[in-house]
Amino acid sequence: MDDIINKFLLSAVLSVFSEDVAGKVVLITGASSGIGEHMAYEYARRGACLALVARRENLLQSVASRAMSIGSPDVLVIPADVSKVENCRRFVDVAVNHFGRLDHLVNNAGITPVCLFEETTDVTKIAPAMDTNFWGSVYGTYFAIPHLKRSRGKIVGIASSAGWLRVPRLSLYGATKSAVISFYETLRVEIGREVGITIVTPGLVESEMTKGKFLSKEGQLVLDQELRDVEVSIMPILPVKEAAKSIVDSACRGENYLTVPAWVWHSFYWKVFFPELLEWSNRMLLMSKGIGGERDTISKKLLDLTGLKECVYPVSVR
Repeated sequence: MDDIINKFLLSAVLSVFSEDVAGKVVLITGASSGIGEHMAYEYARRGACLALVARRENLLQSVASRAMSIGSPDVLVIPADVSKVENCRRFVDVAVNHFGRLDHLVNNAGITPVCLFEETTDVTKIAPAMDTNFWGSVYGTYFAIPHLKRSRGKIVGIASSAGWLRVPRLSLYGATKSAVISFYETLRVEIGREVGITIVTPGLVESEMTKGKFLSKEGQLVLDQELRDVEVSIMPILPVKEAAKSIVDSACRGENYLTVPAWVWHSFYWKVFFPELLEWSNRMLLMSKGIGGERDTISKKLLDLTGLKECVYPVSVR
């Protein structure tokens, strides 16, 4: 309870000094869907200029149109693949040449391999997850830092609670996000207060991933809602609009860390003080096999028997 009260008081103090981003320039990777898309809308409502980066140009154009309609004075669409270093150099240069400055960099692009490690048919097929999730953040940050130092700007690194919470089938995904967290924590020590860094560790948030879009054990992008049900079970999925608002609020307040939904953070205490119990419960819920095979887990049975999907899953992911 004391921890909750302290966080509330700190939030109240920081909110008084929240940054006004009207007219400032925000570059967002992975802006075509999910958290990146809705962060674009949240920044747009606050009057920020946007540079939107993703591979799917048609979706980016739709996001750009909506962002303009809700308040952004200027939106630039830059199709690019963050896993390619020259693409990252280019989108930073294009954004700065167009706007003349850069104030916030949001490294959000990511892909999610979901598979048991031993069942991966060719582990090299999962390498794109590290290229996108980790190196995509590193490349963009590398080229953006000189501009962010000039503006005393901010970096928002979208990692994942899987970076510190060990969940079956997310070993490789969690490793990429652990690397992101470690990178930004160390970078914060190196550059001090010249550039603010907010590390975000989302849990279950409405997105393509919670719709069941994964990188399979064969390294193929698939839609597998049954496997999603095994992994998510009866855990509530936070609407992405709420997550995006919390993240932008946190960045503007200059917070070092944010976990959304907030309740996920309590599992970190279990990891620190009762790691064996947490590992046992995750294994029991997500790995125990019934007569129906690998996906006949307790987690899936809980979802099917309780009928809670209608209550805890947003309509878009059911």
